[in-house]
Amino acid sequence: MRTLLLRSLFLRPVTVPAPRPDAPTPPSEDAILAELGRVLEVKARRLFGRSITIREVDAGSCNGCELEIHALNNAVYDVERFGIKFAASPRHADVLLVTGPVTHNMRTALERTYAATPDPKWVVAVGDCAAGCGVFAESYATVGSVEKVIPVDLVIKGCPPKPIDLLKGLLTLMEQATAKASP
Repeated sequence: MRTLLLRSLFLRPVTVPAPRPDAPTPPSEDAILAELGRVLEVKARRLFGRSITIREVDAGSCNGCELEIHALNNAVYDVERFGIKFAASPRHADVLLVTGPVTHNMRTALERTYAATPDPKWVVAVGDCAAGCGVFAESYATVGSVEKVIPVDLVIKGCPPKPIDLLKGLLTLMEQATAKASP
């Protein structure tokens, strides 16, 4: 204990050096988020005439992706200001965000959730496990990737994907849906 105390007294703190005054300033994450959210809101309102409603389904993941999805609602990202809402019922959802490889126990629940979601609906496989290439991909307890159970419109890779990547994926989904809707 004494050694740790003495070491902490004499070592300098480990910090990130301040940026040089002549260095160009990259765009802040806040500016990127604001622009991404604004574009996403415009596309959602054009496509639906209202906000996007998301139902998140954990099909058997490690909960890493869920933490990042829930971060979308925190004070930093606050996606509700962009017109993105989360619903507890699939009957109110436009988009299903599915995480994790589909386990045998969750297969029926995922199929019922998909059936209960009204058309038009989109399915997004979130994370490497949902895409079929994660650490649980070939486990005896899983059916496999989400696309083996229900049709998938978009895959957002990452272990886990960052919240900003989730928003970029939703924007890509809206662009694909807009391209299909317009002749």
